[in-house]
Amino acid sequence: QVQLVESGGGLVQPGGSLRLSCVPSEIIFRFNSMGWYRQAPGKQRELVAAITNGGSTNYPDSVKGRFTISRDNAKNTVYLQMNSLKPEDTAVYYCNAQRIDGLLRNYWGQGRQVTVSS
Repeated sequence: QVQLVESGGGLVQPGGSLRLSCVPSEIIFRFNSMGWYRQAPGKQRELVAAITNGGSTNYPDSVKGRFTISRDNAKNTVYLQMNSLKPEDTAVYYCNAQRIDGLLRNYWGQGRQVTVSS
């Protein structure tokens, strides 16, 4: 089955930066889109960034201008660069891959902790 191997994240002070990486077991372009979601304790999972196989990106207002999703085709890797981090960014971040093959399918990474605290 499709696997998404994540790395990065950790603990950082407010205003700092972190990067997350996601390497799928299949080539990136076999997915219609890839992205990152986050879930804080007691909260619903929410989209923080997405990129289509055509290169279009999407961000919610809460992270726009601070987070950047990108890909390195040679490394078959999707990144999430997180700058100007705020305590409210604290959550478990999940890599997501989406594919339509008759049905819309979502695949998920194991999750990486991002903690923003003084």
